[in-house]
Amino acid sequence: MNRPYNFSAGPAAIPEEVLQQAASEMLDWHGCGMGVMEMSHRGKEFISIYQTAEVDLRELLAVPANFKILFMQGGGLAENAIVPLNLSKGGTVDFVVTGSWSKKSFQEAGKYASSHLAASGEASGFTSVPDAASWKLSSNAAYVHLCSNETIHGVEFQQLPDLKALGCDAPLVIDFSSHVASRPVDWSRVGLAFGGAQKNIGPAGLTMVIVREDLLGHALSICPTAFDYKVVAENESMFNTPPTWGIYMAGLTFQWLKRQTEGGLTGIAAMQARNMAKAELLYGYIDNSQLYVNQVDKAYRSRMNVPFLLRDESRNDAFLAGAKARGLLQLKGHKSVGGMRASIYNAVPLVGVQALVDYMRDFEKTA
Repeated sequence: MNRPYNFSAGPAAIPEEVLQQAASEMLDWHGCGMGVMEMSHRGKEFISIYQTAEVDLRELLAVPANFKILFMQGGGLAENAIVPLNLSKGGTVDFVVTGSWSKKSFQEAGKYASSHLAASGEASGFTSVPDAASWKLSSNAAYVHLCSNETIHGVEFQQLPDLKALGCDAPLVIDFSSHVASRPVDWSRVGLAFGGAQKNIGPAGLTMVIVREDLLGHALSICPTAFDYKVVAENESMFNTPPTWGIYMAGLTFQWLKRQTEGGLTGIAAMQARNMAKAELLYGYIDNSQLYVNQVDKAYRSRMNVPFLLRDESRNDAFLAGAKARGLLQLKGHKSVGGMRASIYNAVPLVGVQALVDYMRDFEKTA
């Protein structure tokens, strides 16, 4: 029997192959007599897991040599404090607010720096992104922050802004939690990227930070040592006990990603093509439906998180109950926006999205 299709926004679906491998290695990893959760993080067994995961992530995302990869804890919410503690120098930080997550980032950074709202999509209900030419960027900003994919509102930057073309020399910081590894990253436009693993990489507990080396070493004196990027980098993410199980699961996911192929493409390029096909299928049905509607500007629709409303909201409960009966799980929208949301991360296959569309079509016919 096939497993249900899980459309949760996070913690989210993990590739079945990864789950099966983790299950087979749960009690004894590669004949060492221990499971990964029991290992010393400084033992040779775990060091090999960690090193392989770092190498694979660097390869998959084509991370340049002058960027450090840090495996940390605390999730994206903690990074909303850790980033300004490391990069702001107590000065001004610019924010482009395009949804709930970047709004949280803007508010949190204000505890450690002067948060400046360079642009906001709130007036449109966070259904679009203000044109970059209209952004009011500071002349002295320590960095510019944006969330490149808003999980709740379903808004995604299809291309990262070129700050230099906007006359800004500040580094760009991106929260890419909910679309990391779903598409390539243009590192020439990024100074730091961070993301929680629990949406596209593995279970909750691991946070990835990829930071350009010249941005290290500027932490405020109040920054906890364990959150000082320079200290974490110098200790190869081992200053304190890292999230060993999360790193292991991420490593298995990275290996799974490397095995993926699509139309002659491999790895992240293959996933991008697959994700575009999934998004096109789902949005295409919604746009031609009389019952469902997606309100996000088509130029900024997320490939990962697809919020939609039923024009007759009295049918919401029936829709969710019917979906569950068909093995389509976690489709209820975030409480702040209501409606429905289908998160179609890397681990959700095209056949799963087709099953959702088939159900949506059948449900619409019962109106």
